[in-house]
Amino acid sequence: MQFTDEHEQFRHSVRELVEREINPHVDAWEESGMFPAHELFPKLAAVGILGLEYDEEFGGAGADHSFTLVYGEEVGRCTAGGVAMAISVQTDMATPALATFGTTELKERFLRPAIAGHHVAAIAVTEPDAGSDVAAIRTRAIRDGDEWVINGTKLYITNGTQADWLCLLARTSDEGGSRGMSQIVVPTDTPGFSVSRKLDKLGQRSSDTAELSFVDMRVPVDNTIGTIGQGFQQQMAQFQNERLIANYMSCANMRHALDRTISYVKERKAFGKTLADQQWIQYKLAELIAEVDLLHEYNRACAETVVHAGDALTIAKMASIGKLKAGRLNREVADLAMQFHGGIGYMEETWTARYYRDSRLLSIGGGADEVMLRIIAQLEGISGSKA
Repeated sequence: MQFTDEHEQFRHSVRELVEREINPHVDAWEESGMFPAHELFPKLAAVGILGLEYDEEFGGAGADHSFTLVYGEEVGRCTAGGVAMAISVQTDMATPALATFGTTELKERFLRPAIAGHHVAAIAVTEPDAGSDVAAIRTRAIRDGDEWVINGTKLYITNGTQADWLCLLARTSDEGGSRGMSQIVVPTDTPGFSVSRKLDKLGQRSSDTAELSFVDMRVPVDNTIGTIGQGFQQQMAQFQNERLIANYMSCANMRHALDRTISYVKERKAFGKTLADQQWIQYKLAELIAEVDLLHEYNRACAETVVHAGDALTIAKMASIGKLKAGRLNREVADLAMQFHGGIGYMEETWTARYYRDSRLLSIGGGADEVMLRIIAQLEGISGSKA
């Protein structure tokens, strides 16, 4: 992939913002269990992060996917995984379907303020009994004239306590499985909506994650994104955005962790020499650098395929392979970083402890490793059934 001066200027702007507006504050945000999204998002909007590929008509930058790659690589250098992940919810999980399938009116009311950073958005898909198996969701939206009446529960919702609106996936007919679902924009100031609880997580602690409740909540049918009954298909497409940005961010985060570990082993002495003088440590770091570099180039190939409007199934397979590899490799890098730091790496005062905890989510969220393997098997025709 070829990068222009415009790409490099954008990269510099994002890197500077991360170093100035995010990294100095992450310790406090981790301790409080939340970052101030309504304060941070307008700053992200000022450098164009929140609407890179969206229409200029609604405040977007109208850029291609190569700029999303650059954004992911730079925000991935954030020293708290929770903040980076929460930002990606706004850019690549809660808003893509609205930008692609929403009416002009919905985009004006909800997408424009999200791009400007004035609204915080969340994606509400997962439920207590429906995680990676999206087809098993039970939250219902029953039509009553010109309104949906919504009842149900959503779980593990990032930005859930701060969100101004949700991209909600709900069952809107009695058809089973993946049929009969719709995506609906739900303002969180609507009567019947409540945050049941803020969840206490192992890692990614600087992002707020919530359980949400809907009790006889009424929203206009006009808040439906795209076609009624096509919500599952639209959400599956939206998942590709989520997986790609996760891959870009995690790869950058891994390289940053390896660089920090290299700096440490060059300084730490044991048995009369630095750790970096130990051949096994050199080789193990070199091996992981090679693995991360391969993933880095694979991510760029994925991005280039998207830029050139590649086949949707090809992109889905590439995104799934990238996420599978990124999730597993991230855990390996985190484990090595802690091991090479020794006892100090196990202390909360050292960055390795947070990274170790934060890294584990990638193999679970946005489709677990096993789901990625299932998608790859289906697309390769291994299972004998169509994807």
